[in-house]
Amino acid sequence: MNLSPDYLIRLLELAGFVFKRAKGSHKVYYNPINNKTIVVPYHNGKDLKKGTFMAIVKQAGIEL
Repeated sequence: MNLSPDYLIRLLELAGFVFKRAKGSHKVYYNPINNKTIVVPYHNGKDLKKGTFMAIVKQAGIEL
């Protein structure tokens, strides 16, 4: 399974999330349809831990 933050961002964008802002090593995405905000840790492109990746996917309401 690909656990990179770039892949997660691609999934979020396909689900209707748009980039809102970045602060430090975190990127914030917002979905205007369901009014959800998701924070994606982006630490030099390193892979996320599986639990973190899956928690963000679940919070966004994305089915894998």
